Amino acid sequence: MTILVIDAQGGGIGRQLVTAIKQNISTATVIAVGTNSAATTAMLKAGADEAATGENSVIVGCRKADIIVGPIGIVIADSLLGEVTPKMALAVAQSNAKRILIPFNHCDNIIVGISDFNTASLIQDAVDEIKKTVQ
Repeated sequence: MTILVIDAQGGGIGRQLVTAIKQNISTATVIAVGTNSAATTAMLKAGADEAATGENSVIVGCRKADIIVGPIGIVIADSLLGEVTPKMALAVAQSNAKRILIPFNHCDNIIVGISDFNTASLIQDAVDEIKKTVQ
């Protein structure tokens, strides 16, 4: 099972995801792709099996992944302060992988109904969903 974690900016969400996935799903291969080197480095330090940076890495990773996980902005062109390119968003959206998207209100993208959730519970919900898929 190949899980692709995509993150941007400082990679904080991706770091938490990689850590939680590695702790809970030992059989998974976790590939981390950051939209920038800071995000990639954070996820690699968290224990990702492989890591890469940039638009083409997102596109290629989306073709190879069984599961893609990250903030909802990875499917919105120009989101995450412009770090998600239209090609990245399209690659995620058109992938045959199962997408597990974490709702965050950020960068003028507002998802109603999530104000009561904290990051830790959203990360745990994502890991729980991945576990259901793996089993």
